Amino acid sequence: MGKVIAEFTMSLDGFIAGLDNDVRRLFGWFGSGDTDLPVPGREMAFKVSRASAEHLRKEWGTIGAMVTGRGDFDASEAWGGTPPWGVPAFIITHRVPQEWVKESSPFTFVTEGVESALKKAKKVAGDKNVVVGGSTIIQQCLKAGLLDEILIDLAPILLGAGVRLFDHLGTDPIDLEKILVVNAPDVTHFKFRVVK
Repeated sequence: MGKVIAEFTMSLDGFIAGLDNDVRRLFGWFGSGDTDLPVPGREMAFKVSRASAEHLRKEWGTIGAMVTGRGDFDASEAWGGTPPWGVPAFIITHRVPQEWVKESSPFTFVTEGVESALKKAKKVAGDKNVVVGGSTIIQQCLKAGLLDEILIDLAPILLGAGVRLFDHLGTDPIDLEKILVVNAPDVTHFKFRVVK
């Protein structure tokens, strides 16, 4: 069975988005290289460094399903109707958006919470990983001991304000084991195992 992972681009001061969910400055490295990185499930490619392309192709190839929250879904405008990585997406919400409730919808809305969403996503993903998105959902997964790995694409910028990835975790430390570092010109990729 695959793992439950989180992958985010983050500023050095811990933000995954600026004010009003603005990610343009943070995601500048997605267009700063000379190597095409096709985006699974989409007809587009980023221009990143060779090191970033090799790393992300490998990581993205392990993803079989996605779990995120309604805030992430709304802020990204439902990714234009195509979930990231071209995999089934499970959206945790209190209110199901009726315009997306149809047989052809690529989104499954889960109102029973994060554990239920992960159970459904794991079933669909099979041996592949389930990627978790949205800062609130990541925090819930960490507090409940449900996350196996954290992948951080560390951008060399201090945003100063915005959405923090690791707020509201409580006072108990969460130990991590560094298992990978990839240095690239405009970003440093880290992978950590959550010690349980």
